[in-house]
Amino acid sequence: MPKKYIEKILKARVYDVARETPLEEVRGLSERLNNRVLIKREDLQPVFSFKLRGAYNKMVNLSEKELRRGVIAASAGNHAQGVALSARKMGVKATIVMPKTTPEIKVQSVRKYGAKAVLIGDAYDDAYQHACELVEKKGLTLVHPYDDPDVIAGQGTIAMEILRQHSGRIDAIFIPVGGGGLIAGMAAYLKYLYPEIRVVGVEPDDAPTLHAALEKGRRVTLKQVGIFADGVAVKQIGKETFRLCRQLVDEVVLVSSDEICAAIKDIFDDTRSIAEPAGALSVAGMKKYVERTGIEQQTLIAVDSGANINFDRLRHVAERAELGERKEAVLAVTIPERPGSFKKFCQLLGKRQITEFNYRYADQQSAHIFVGIQVGSGTERERLVEQLVEKGYPVEDLSDNEAAKVHVRYMVGGHQPGIEDEILYRFRFPERPGALLQFLTHLGRDWNISLFHYRNHGAAYGRVMCGVQVPGGEREQFQQFLDKLGYHYHEETDNPVYKLFLS
Repeated sequence: MPKKYIEKILKARVYDVARETPLEEVRGLSERLNNRVLIKREDLQPVFSFKLRGAYNKMVNLSEKELRRGVIAASAGNHAQGVALSARKMGVKATIVMPKTTPEIKVQSVRKYGAKAVLIGDAYDDAYQHACELVEKKGLTLVHPYDDPDVIAGQGTIAMEILRQHSGRIDAIFIPVGGGGLIAGMAAYLKYLYPEIRVVGVEPDDAPTLHAALEKGRRVTLKQVGIFADGVAVKQIGKETFRLCRQLVDEVVLVSSDEICAAIKDIFDDTRSIAEPAGALSVAGMKKYVERTGIEQQTLIAVDSGANINFDRLRHVAERAELGERKEAVLAVTIPERPGSFKKFCQLLGKRQITEFNYRYADQQSAHIFVGIQVGSGTERERLVEQLVEKGYPVEDLSDNEAAKVHVRYMVGGHQPGIEDEILYRFRFPERPGALLQFLTHLGRDWNISLFHYRNHGAAYGRVMCGVQVPGGEREQFQQFLDKLGYHYHEETDNPVYKLFLS
């Protein structure tokens, strides 16, 4: 057991710049998981990440000569901000090398603290290689983001705080893993004092650096890593961190990007804060662990490691959260091409909320629709598919189809020759359960719907783009129908985008 780290953690100087963050019990997750869930809020640090602890602790232990040369760090963003703020506090020049894929919010933060930001490559490892070249060329002092005893000790102070803040029993702590500095430091302290506490690392399934190393019994270099959780997008676990992890970490859980998105939503629902993907890793891993083991009435702690997320990325998170929670079924369903088919299909779904409905006329026999439907669980999704098949609808479950979720859902439609008398309208109606069925009940009764697009964005109003085949002699009758319908509408038949891409 690495006793030397206990002394280093106890002596670590982090509170000149960092703060002791709260350990919050979250009721929503606790009730859903039937366990007592607490979240360590490292997203509340001055740089919105735990990385400040290790960076500052390393720098205050450097010699005057090393500091005078100036410091350099390679980072996917959070360590960069920690070094930049520490350098400003200590009056030291700092150069930060970051991947070009680093969220802009992190780059701007580094520059705000007065450090020089250099953007190189697509992943952390590219940035690290360039930083090492600058160390050789300019004689700068490297502040490693994780593979350094002083950095590891700085991160270990989080475990010290948790044990001080929670005096009762702790069954398991879930910790995000990138290069391993956080989990190594925390595990060293936790296992020395309470070896019975289960230490569980959590990694994205497209960046399993520690998982792969433990499986092989040695450090491995991944050929490539996913960058959605950019804070842990590292190809190889650190040498010192792996030495500690193989002794102290009980297991590693891998989670998907969709599961991370669902965890971001979970944290928001309970705390009204927005975690970055790497910050929500531990909650995603905790949920998966509870589902797999079936544990109940235990005390579980997750480290929310950061909140540095670009605002525009929230669109993707919101889109994928329901899928990650297995609460949205994405299906391709074939229905007869005749008036009333939409209504009949929606009636079969009952009170389930339709989240998306995409359709373009193909031929006179059948219609292929792309539909999203809210479900309570994966098993409910399976029952729904079985129910549709029993009613004679050919169904393809696309809920786990990446091409469908990322691309095809936005591409349903296109030019379709041979559609006569089509006119195009945009509609807006109050968004509430059953609103789409009510809309289709009115619209599809007398005229054939030839194009349809609807997506529930959680707004107060539902928005629909709809093509309807209305013969010239029935246009006045159709206009009267629209006026009686009571929905806000606007004709788009003469819109250039319709003529270019749809008509």
